[in-house]
Amino acid sequence: MKFLKSVKDEMKQVTWPTGQEISKYTSTVIVTVLLFGVFFAVVDFGIVEIMDLIMSI
Repeated sequence: MKFLKSVKDEMKQVTWPTGQEISKYTSTVIVTVLLFGVFFAVVDFGIVEIMDLIMSI
């Protein structure tokens, strides 16, 4: 029971993000994931093309 009381006391001290902050952070994560996805797709395409060029020689 002492542990649960400590957890409750700690949770009262937590600063929770506002709805606007959550939206901002979520959109930042989505944009970052999309940019990384495009980057790795371009790199993958480039590597495949280079490997095809090397293999055709």
